[in-house]
Amino acid sequence: MQNLVHNVDVLTQGLKYSISGLMNLANQTTDPQSRVFFVNFNQDCTSLAVGSKAGYKLFSLSSVDHLEKIYENDTEDIYIVERLFSSSLVAVVSLRSPRKLKVCHFRKGTEICHYSYSNTILAVKLNRARLVVCLEESLYIHNIRDMKVLHTIRDTPPNLAGLCTLSINSDNCYLAYPGSNTIGEVQIFDAINLQAKTMIPAHDSPLAALAFSPNGTKVATASEKGTVIRVFHVHDGTKLFEFRRGVKRCVSISSLAFSVDSMFLCCSSNTETVHIFKLEEPKETLRQTTEESQTWMGYLTKAVSASANYLPSQVTDVFNQGRAFASVHLPFQGLKNVCAITVVHKVLRLLVASAEGYLYVYNLDSTEGGDCTLLKQHRLDGKRDEADCASASTAGSTEPPSGTNTARIVQNTD
Repeated sequence: MQNLVHNVDVLTQGLKYSISGLMNLANQTTDPQSRVFFVNFNQDCTSLAVGSKAGYKLFSLSSVDHLEKIYENDTEDIYIVERLFSSSLVAVVSLRSPRKLKVCHFRKGTEICHYSYSNTILAVKLNRARLVVCLEESLYIHNIRDMKVLHTIRDTPPNLAGLCTLSINSDNCYLAYPGSNTIGEVQIFDAINLQAKTMIPAHDSPLAALAFSPNGTKVATASEKGTVIRVFHVHDGTKLFEFRRGVKRCVSISSLAFSVDSMFLCCSSNTETVHIFKLEEPKETLRQTTEESQTWMGYLTKAVSASANYLPSQVTDVFNQGRAFASVHLPFQGLKNVCAITVVHKVLRLLVASAEGYLYVYNLDSTEGGDCTLLKQHRLDGKRDEADCASASTAGSTEPPSGTNTARIVQNTD
């Protein structure tokens, strides 16, 4: 028995940093029985899945004030749990069987099917048409209706983080994954027609995060440096937007997420700040494009643009990069987290689920932007909140709530 416990602990440590985007949240200093391994929002941000040493839980996100528990399973330790939209279908992977995927009907408490793979499962992604399983050097694409393997992408570049993302839109059903482990190439694969679509040279450094827009036509990327976020058109790889997250330091990006209308993109990292970018052309750019080239202003605009050719590319890149429209200052740093932008009670909200087992709900002013206000925080271990937004003095503080672990995760940067 001791050997079994030891092996589970060793596997836990090995998986500690292996799940990126799917949000592996193993933490050595938390209570072993309530340790959070995994937190992720479902495809339309209507629910939150939490995997831990004690099993897994599903929570409804239909209310700001209350975090309703939909389901709880405490039979085994779970480090991946993905729910298909608001259905009863969940895909789970346990620490005891890290090469085995189980697809279950959680309301009936039944197992639909299970599959075993040649290596540890690092990520699972699903939409209404496909289910994708990511291993270190291969990806398996299943038909969601009968769970048969339709295609296997073999010999992918080593992907220790299990980084991949699947569009939630079945009409633009694309899979994105790193095309290299030395530079930031994004491989786009058509998961319906089962063929490679395009390769996007997104960054000079290896990729750290990927996200599709809800309609599957845009893909957002971040590299290991974490200073620049880019958005590309999926069909031809055209760069649509470029945002600067920061210039002072390299960070480890935890997640990228679009809003449901694709107007906003949020980015979280191992720092205390979450950035929200607005995906629209600056008003100055729109005005300049309408200037008649014969006018003196149009002539001056052309002259300034031409002079940019003589400046170093790094300088002109900085001038052309957008800045954050809004931001959140979290009451912690150094912990992995996952963010999402969704509508709750017909109002736009920013949600952040973190490694110390809390869900934070912020108000996002879609017109003015600026600093977002903390509305509520919820515990993810099922216990009653001892501190919530009634004492919102923590909203702008760097001090964590009572019981929060503030140990920093050491990240490698290039």
